[in-house]
Amino acid sequence: MTKTTMQIDTSAELMENDILPKCHEVHTNPATRPATTQDMPKALSEPVAQKSPAQWAYERIIMYIQNFEKQLDNDHEVGLGLAGGMTGVIKIEGLGYYDPDIVTYYGMNESGARTQLIQHVSQLNVTLVASPKHIDQPEPNRIGFRLASALDGDEDVTT
Repeated sequence: MTKTTMQIDTSAELMENDILPKCHEVHTNPATRPATTQDMPKALSEPVAQKSPAQWAYERIIMYIQNFEKQLDNDHEVGLGLAGGMTGVIKIEGLGYYDPDIVTYYGMNESGARTQLIQHVSQLNVTLVASPKHIDQPEPNRIGFRLASALDGDEDVTT
């Protein structure tokens, strides 16, 4: 007979666990596995109740971008395709939010024009795309890692 241990949480721990973010994904390809909790910026472990919908969407988009970039080779960087419009693919150069409910993407479209998309969190539809890096660029730009560092206060991404 095997002994099972049962963890008993206090009521305070139950309440805290109820407001902490949760993520669950299943993948058929191990190379596309989701980021682990060790990979996530510290900001994503803060209670959701303390964040606006825009901030919460912004932080999760960063996590998804960062995880997507981990799967790319050195000839590609992340691009952003948006559903429901003629925007096409944007090479992501920045990401922001405006409380309480706006997320903003900054970048360049396929023809090289500066692009900014302003999106309400209720309309959030994003496709991450592996886009070839510019031919004159020796290394791909990994915006997800810079954005995640900024979330944790480690880097100023405006420089």
